Amino acid sequence: MFQTRRQFLSTALKSSTLVSMGVTAPTFLCRSALAALDAKGTDRVLVVVQLSGGNDGLNTVVPFGDDLYNKNRNALRIGTGQVLKVDDYVGLHPSLDGFAKLLEEGRLAILQGVGYPNPSRSHFRSMDIWHTASMAEKLPGDGWIGRAIGRSELRREGTVPAMHFGSGKLPLALAGRTTEVPSLASLEDYRLQAGSAGRDQLTAVASAERSAATLQFLQRSTLEAYSTSGRLEEMAKKYDTPVKYPTTELARKLKLIAQLIDARFGTRIFYVSLDGFDTHANQAPMHAQLLSELGGAVKAFVDDIAHHGHLDEVMVMTFSEFGRRVKENGSRGTDHGAGSQMFLAGGKVKPGLIGKHPSLTDLDDGDLKHHTDFRQVYASVLESWLGCPSRDVLGGEFEAVKIVG
Repeated sequence: MFQTRRQFLSTALKSSTLVSMGVTAPTFLCRSALAALDAKGTDRVLVVVQLSGGNDGLNTVVPFGDDLYNKNRNALRIGTGQVLKVDDYVGLHPSLDGFAKLLEEGRLAILQGVGYPNPSRSHFRSMDIWHTASMAEKLPGDGWIGRAIGRSELRREGTVPAMHFGSGKLPLALAGRTTEVPSLASLEDYRLQAGSAGRDQLTAVASAERSAATLQFLQRSTLEAYSTSGRLEEMAKKYDTPVKYPTTELARKLKLIAQLIDARFGTRIFYVSLDGFDTHANQAPMHAQLLSELGGAVKAFVDDIAHHGHLDEVMVMTFSEFGRRVKENGSRGTDHGAGSQMFLAGGKVKPGLIGKHPSLTDLDDGDLKHHTDFRQVYASVLESWLGCPSRDVLGGEFEAVKIVG
């Protein structure tokens, strides 16, 4: 039995077992762990949660004190007695009890009225704008996080600065010109084979002609160290926490991130997605379930990192490509809109409401107007949280929003 994390990592890194064909995880985790063994101090971590599909912000942070909300949401309105009140005007959706508890604990910030000028109501275009932090007609091929992790401020020798957890395509936000971000479904996906045959197999992959992002990453990775997926899974099993995570996919991913944070792998940015927010019909039950998954998973994650002493080192940030229209449609759902909100969670966030709720009388073709450009939030996260200059990353100066308490 390993007595310390240092002993565990040292033993794991001395293993000579190997990576399966076409998989990147153990190699970069080994290298990260090697660098982390003697790392001094703690780098702040950002966990991005993408809400894909266009979250209905009006039924997430509910302006129950406004009669226009009730008039526009006959079937979907959430009554005064149902909302989890934040003040006398707005409250959280009743399924966001996890967020309500974080708010009570001073660990949640609600940034209202976030968006961008001349909003696109296309999922693809709008998500690309959020991912690249650009509204140019021809968007850049790299993302804002990809550009950020290419800077020296977010890089430490031998570590992977960002990781994506998901089975789909790598989000454009993480695409970089000089740095590749690995995409993992789970640590359990990686199976290693012991012996020289496994080593020869991996060496062949690493020296193969570059034909995909995975091979490119393997090619540039030297065979410095090997670790088994069994040992990585053992690390997960040995992870001791009194926090009971919900049995949801988002919670599973966030628990894995909590384990890697506690193991000091040196990754600065983690990225996960929660899909299903394109609620054109029968929105109420689907939206409630999604918000329950979001609130429950983030609450458990924050409680977990607090238990392990990392509360002040980690910030969670949520975003969605757009909000939904103010008036519900004829299918008991909502259509693509514009302005919405973002959430930040952690021990150092400025808690409570940040910015006013958008007006329900001054609309943009039936949509909520934004008053805070999302790039202002990005600039604040980069500058105030990650310690990274934002101008070159975002392609300009954006007035910061006070997000750190």
